[in-house]
Amino acid sequence: MELRPIDIARELDVGTSALRHYEKWGIVPPAKRKANGYRVYTEVHEAYFKCIRAMYPGFGMATVRKVMPMIQQNKFTEALWEVNRVQANLYENKQQAIKALDILKPDNMESFLNRQNKNLYNIGEVEREIKVPATTIRHWEKEGLIKPVRDAENGYRMYSRDDIRKLLIIRTVQSSVYFLDSVREILDRINQLNVTEARKITMDSLVYMDYQIEQQLRGAHYLYRLIKLLKKKEKEA
Repeated sequence: MELRPIDIARELDVGTSALRHYEKWGIVPPAKRKANGYRVYTEVHEAYFKCIRAMYPGFGMATVRKVMPMIQQNKFTEALWEVNRVQANLYENKQQAIKALDILKPDNMESFLNRQNKNLYNIGEVEREIKVPATTIRHWEKEGLIKPVRDAENGYRMYSRDDIRKLLIIRTVQSSVYFLDSVREILDRINQLNVTEARKITMDSLVYMDYQIEQQLRGAHYLYRLIKLLKKKEKEA
């Protein structure tokens, strides 16, 4: 069965240029060409395109571009485990957001910060307190999201109570929006480390994660259909 690019594009509500991009990126098999140079797509191509469009909302294009080449190499199990890893990460992000939402309650925040009755913490203590790896904290510093002071004697990073409050907010926001530029934009809206605004962002994030898991399951369904079709074609060959 031959399919025209325009027909697939209309069905998926995208431009034909998007289909060409997918082919250029190597996330669909190359299409055969007619004598006039026009692409000819098959039902296999159509299944790939449908899978890509279904997976994108829940998994993002980075995951799609990682998984689709695996599918073309018949590495079906590896692809499924990669999808499972992304879903597991979403679950962990949701659990972190739920915990952060509790910590960010005004009374709980003060209790959290008062536990050790200290004004300054080194990076190891911060890592243990907020459950964020030191490498991640240093990365956030490199990106300009946090600016700890340095100990005058040994040059070690030292974090104030306000720094820890901000790191908690960054962790909460980062777990749902993923992109550092988005984190910066949100932090700019949080005047004087406003915990109420951070809680609102966290609650919105939880709502979005509930939407995202639905989209992931939909994408996984289309991935399963694609794998099933490819296995059928392999048996028929």
